[in-house]
Amino acid sequence: MDAGSFSCSSSARSVKTQSRCPLQEQHFIQRKKSQENLDRFIPNRSAMDFDYAHYMLTEGAKGKENPALNSPSKDAYRKQLAESLNMNRTRILAFKNKPPTPVDLIPHENFSTHHQDKQVKPKRYIPQNSERTLDAPDLVDDYYLNLLDWGSANVLAIALGNTVYLWDASNGSTSELVTVDDESGPITSVSWAPDGRHIAVGLNNSEVELWDSTSNKKLRSLRGGHRQRVGALAWNNHILTTGGMDGRIVNNDVRIRSPIVETYRGHEQEVCGLKWSPSGQQLASGGNDNLLYVWDRSSASSNSATQWLHRLEDHTSAVKALAWCPFQGNLLASGGGSGDRCIKFWNTHTGACLNSVDTGSQVCSLLWNKNERELLSSHGFTHNQLTLWKYPSMVKMAELTGHTSRVLYMAQSPDGCTVASAAADETLRFWNVFGAPEAVTKAAPKARAEPFSHLTRIR
Repeated sequence: MDAGSFSCSSSARSVKTQSRCPLQEQHFIQRKKSQENLDRFIPNRSAMDFDYAHYMLTEGAKGKENPALNSPSKDAYRKQLAESLNMNRTRILAFKNKPPTPVDLIPHENFSTHHQDKQVKPKRYIPQNSERTLDAPDLVDDYYLNLLDWGSANVLAIALGNTVYLWDASNGSTSELVTVDDESGPITSVSWAPDGRHIAVGLNNSEVELWDSTSNKKLRSLRGGHRQRVGALAWNNHILTTGGMDGRIVNNDVRIRSPIVETYRGHEQEVCGLKWSPSGQQLASGGNDNLLYVWDRSSASSNSATQWLHRLEDHTSAVKALAWCPFQGNLLASGGGSGDRCIKFWNTHTGACLNSVDTGSQVCSLLWNKNERELLSSHGFTHNQLTLWKYPSMVKMAELTGHTSRVLYMAQSPDGCTVASAAADETLRFWNVFGAPEAVTKAAPKARAEPFSHLTRIR
């Protein structure tokens, strides 16, 4: 029967088949006449003392039928026997008394003390306002670029137009690293090397430059890997992975003269998201073709285009936001653009989608908390907010507002506590969303080693 044709009627044929209508007033049904009511009352026999009833109906009546057989001694004996057996009751069919209270085998004092010994974890205070706000003039409002990164030496790099600026978080000083000409610019991506000293800069002319931030000198330029702008960069030790508008993904070994060592081909449009897994064995890439790829480093080849490990098509818009889980090596979070608005979680060993959450707005960036099971996302229209989620329940813990335009880029401090966000309103804001540094007492959990990472296939 169609669910829309269900009706609630009080004239049901019987009480057993009467269904209760949701959100409707309850009506009591009158009993039928006694001659029509064929049900009979059946008492609960398990609660009645049939032994005592049998005695009163048989043995107890013998004395009344044969008074001559009775004697004062027999009567006294029966009375004492009845008292000892608790049979001095006038009712034959009677319910038993309440059962005795069970004995508490565990002392209540010890039980309460055990629970008091457990320390209740206090709820962390999450500031709703940014700690600091800096101007970021000429920040390019482009969803597909990556213009913000925070290095391991506690220096923040941001690209504003044709210039890369460095902001030292330890003393608040600002310096200019490089300014490119209009033919090469604007700058389309920045990414710190793991050492916190060297930085890669992607350009609009398809080139990538490597700079030494200590001496402010350019070390080399990487050419020939792309035909269009390079909007995504990711480091894996000495391997610099670049993603371009031409859909190519190139692995560059920056130590050798001919740096291109592998090429990944799969995306049909611009690559806007690149992230290596904590183990360095898997690479996630997202593109403007709404596709998410997972590549395996062990199966990479320099002779031909490497085949992907997983090709994931669940997103319905561009996939830029990518974040590998720091406490589970095969867990990947991805966020979709304005036509998708979803955060999805993936098991990269199997390619299965574990969960999908509709955030209601464009997902621009994702960051995991290094010290807790939490995920931070930045969004575009309509609220332009940062949202903190509890994983895996995906319950909203906080929403941080202040930006007046979409929050395009996020970067995390080396201690994992502070997050910097850059938005199209040309401001750079700092948030203590993951807790104050002095409050972090435990080290970040180590990523789980990916099983069978050294094998290309299992026979």
